Amino acid sequence: MRLLFTLVTVFFLASTNALAQSASDYSKYDDWPYPREPENPEGLKVFLYGSLKTHGPGAHDYPYWMDTWSKMLTDHGAIVDGSFSFPSADQLANTDVLFIYRGDAGYMTSEQRANLQEYIKRGGGIATLHDSICGPNPEDWASILGGAKKHGELNFTWTATLDYEVVDEGNPIIEDMPMQLYDEAFFKMTFAEGINPILSVTMPDTPTAIRAGYNRKTVPQMWTYEHTAEGGTAPARSFVWMQGHMIDNIDDPAMRDVVMRGIAWAGKRPYDELTDYVAAEEAH
Repeated sequence: MRLLFTLVTVFFLASTNALAQSASDYSKYDDWPYPREPENPEGLKVFLYGSLKTHGPGAHDYPYWMDTWSKMLTDHGAIVDGSFSFPSADQLANTDVLFIYRGDAGYMTSEQRANLQEYIKRGGGIATLHDSICGPNPEDWASILGGAKKHGELNFTWTATLDYEVVDEGNPIIEDMPMQLYDEAFFKMTFAEGINPILSVTMPDTPTAIRAGYNRKTVPQMWTYEHTAEGGTAPARSFVWMQGHMIDNIDDPAMRDVVMRGIAWAGKRPYDELTDYVAAEEAH
């Protein structure tokens, strides 16, 4: 009994330390002023779906992402809403792009899945980062995102140097983006027919990739997917970038532009609508 208590205590302390954040970890919040009211009535309506933080400093920082990206997207002409909870039917009805950065977003109640399906049927867009593509039923989640991974499998390189290989030459989404990142990649994927791979990665020889037998196998890591759901009235679009384990990569100015172009594409707007937005007072 004493041994069990000791093990539980050690695990708790280790978990607490892994998630503990110092003041310096959140100092970057100060770089973004409080968002002003949307000034662009025709702006893309983006709903940020995040969660509480799940990993140690610098990784999977969903709250930091929601704070900084809500402000940044507002500054770039979007109309932004968001929540740690799955959006309601009314919120989805007022959304052009559902932007997801949270672990295991494929877990939904039957009501949430039905609301999302209605959103997809009318042509609503989705953009996702990193482990948002994970869930209990990858076939179902891939039917919406174009690709998904099953929760609980050994399916990650852990952090490693990833060298991108361009699959879709000339795609404007990836203009000027870095072709090498230190991040995490997934490899056991379920893909829907008709995805458009933009970038792939040949899995490095990390211990987890070797154990799973996926080292040196090439797997798409960024793609777009457009489809019309059964009974749908308009095609729906999804943009997926599998990286984002490290929050600094999402914060990289070049990657911010890539993701904003992906969001614009998912919302059926010009690629540069967000990246090149000029506020009204700055245009004169």
